[in-house]
Amino acid sequence: EPASGVQREEDGMEITTRESHGVAILDVEGKVTHGIGDVKLREAFVKALDGGKDKVLINLEGVKAMDSSGLGELIRCRATAASRGAEIKLLNVNLKTYKLLTMSRLIGVFDMYDDEAKALASFEG
Repeated sequence: EPASGVQREEDGMEITTRESHGVAILDVEGKVTHGIGDVKLREAFVKALDGGKDKVLINLEGVKAMDSSGLGELIRCRATAASRGAEIKLLNVNLKTYKLLTMSRLIGVFDMYDDEAKALASFEG
């Protein structure tokens, strides 16, 4: 039986925000699921916008799981970005998340990249 601290870490989610070339990059680790990561994702995203960033790259490389709540939060973030004249793009979408986007007919809604340098360059154009 694992220690409770280990369990919490597995079930939780962390977001690290960094900046490169004027783009806020949210490095997401863990689960973007109902009640766990969805709220944290929104808070980190809004904080970046409130901080004056109008270009946000969400790096999903460390995401272990995403459910419809997490997906819904990505859609809400995109709508919020649009209403504020900001851009949002996705980086390192894993196969599970890609399939979820495909099943939800959301492929094409987001610009997706698997190379950070290319993603950052895309904001310049």
